Amino acid sequence: MSTRADMAMHVLPGIPLIEAGDDLAAILHAALGRLPVTLADGDVLVLAQKIVSKAEGRLVRLADVTPSARAVALGAETDKDPRLVQLILDESTEILRQRPGMLLVRHRRGFVGAHAGIDQSNIDHADGEGALLLPVDPDASAMALHAALLELSGKRIAVIIADSMNRAWRLGTIGGAIGCAGLQVLDDLRGSSDMYGRELKVTLINRADSLAAGACLLMGESVERTPAVLIQGLPWRPTAQTARDIIRPLAEDMFR
Repeated sequence: MSTRADMAMHVLPGIPLIEAGDDLAAILHAALGRLPVTLADGDVLVLAQKIVSKAEGRLVRLADVTPSARAVALGAETDKDPRLVQLILDESTEILRQRPGMLLVRHRRGFVGAHAGIDQSNIDHADGEGALLLPVDPDASAMALHAALLELSGKRIAVIIADSMNRAWRLGTIGGAIGCAGLQVLDDLRGSSDMYGRELKVTLINRADSLAAGACLLMGESVERTPAVLIQGLPWRPTAQTARDIIRPLAEDMFR
């Protein structure tokens, strides 16, 4: 499935700082209404993970965390606060690599990344040092927003929840999809032919991560306060795929 040449991305204006319990769907719907565009079925809304986590109350105060003996030992080895290490352990199923300043883990949702996606930037530390965890179930969060926006707008707006990710053998982070609803996340071209008639045997295009990466460039990573981007002009068809469909099975992991 190819993309159309008139694909466009629009940064949503006027989104306030999100707090626990905020009606994120209503806030996003209001911001969509301020765009000079007409919403359509198949539009894709890419959201920074941080606003979803904040709305869902995933901010944890480190003063409330009691580190285990393992967290204390890992904290000493990695020069990290053992309370933060405890949160990383709680959110992970496996530690893959460690060195001073870094813990590479497999998150309990299946994806691999540094510190289980736990972040301490762009959160309020006025009441004591805190850390923001990923949504408990990003796919479920995306599905709930997808359904709420359908009710509010009458349009089937796909939702991607994006987070910064590391990649093996590459410097820097790139936006990736951790939660998806309402869009085809993978284009499987295996069995089709290239322009010369040669059969494609391994071509699997990750649409969700590609869209998340492009949108994250517009969102920024520091003080921009633009955590949502609307993407229009993509081919669309209903699908039940989610971000879980992107995770490579452990049996195919070539880096273990």
